[in-house]
Amino acid sequence: MVGLSHFLVLSSILFCLGLFGVFTRKNAIMVLMGLEMILNAASLNFVAISRFSEKLAPAAGQVISLFIIVLAASEAAIALAIVLNLYKNFYNVNIDEINTLKE
Repeated sequence: MVGLSHFLVLSSILFCLGLFGVFTRKNAIMVLMGLEMILNAASLNFVAISRFSEKLAPAAGQVISLFIIVLAASEAAIALAIVLNLYKNFYNVNIDEINTLKE
């Protein structure tokens, strides 16, 4: 039987992999993928806690998860537009090498 602890362990693994991707990657697209994994881990937590909690409304976690999915889609669209603009101007998407934005 799959319980709440299984979902929470899976979510923590996803969250840690996302953090690892954000902190160790130099490519902007890989950093965005790490952020998406972090948002998916949070969404999984909300749905799992809503499923196994008796005090919350049955659809509360799903509604919050839907808002997280909308937030992730808008973040991906805006961030990809920024990354494409960076590539157009600098021919590079490495975060460490793009430091002329400060000027």
